[in-house]
Amino acid sequence: MIWKKKTIRDLLPPPVKASHGEYSMILSACDEPAKPNDFLIKTGLKAIQIAAKVDLSSLQNEMANLWPGEHYRLLAGFMQALKPDLVIEIGTSTGLSALAMLPYFAGKLVTFDIKPWDSYPNTVLTPDCFGRLKQVVADISIDFEKYRSLIEKADFIFIDATHDGELEKKLLDLFASVQFKKPPILFFDDIRVWTMLKMWREIRFPKLDLTSFGHWSGSGIVAL
Repeated sequence: MIWKKKTIRDLLPPPVKASHGEYSMILSACDEPAKPNDFLIKTGLKAIQIAAKVDLSSLQNEMANLWPGEHYRLLAGFMQALKPDLVIEIGTSTGLSALAMLPYFAGKLVTFDIKPWDSYPNTVLTPDCFGRLKQVVADISIDFEKYRSLIEKADFIFIDATHDGELEKKLLDLFASVQFKKPPILFFDDIRVWTMLKMWREIRFPKLDLTSFGHWSGSGIVAL
């Protein structure tokens, strides 16, 4: 007889129905290893206020303009709040996040992925999107040293990759080793997803959970 290992999905049937659900936990705040600093709170509040007025209907994507619930308008809010010279995105995927950010700041956006943008069948990117936007096809967790001098100039880093917690932890450790020109904000997607809970909980840099104003599966910012 072959025994199938039970998962949390087998043991805990969902208590409610939704179009998409993920397992998570609620955790105490009193013993949280890190708290937000004034910079994160003030910048987060400013980005939220801006996001409330952002209109991404021009992207012709229902998810892009859903707010709160999705992070696209919040990302646009951070662009206006920070006015970054360089944004780095890890996880190009369809390119929707990049296009949500790009109109709201004047700097450059370098997006990393292990696959070319046009290999995604549902990409929203076209050749005309590139200019201030550039894609690098590389695994930044492996080729980090090759791009260290670029990363040093980043003002904002959006991390939307594997969501397994392991890659995100590795990237955070790598970013912590960088001598940034000025301290950046790291924006992590999906921090409430089960596989991301440990990574997010163990962060000891100033951090702030913005899930109620971002992605339903979790949005969090970290100051290095």
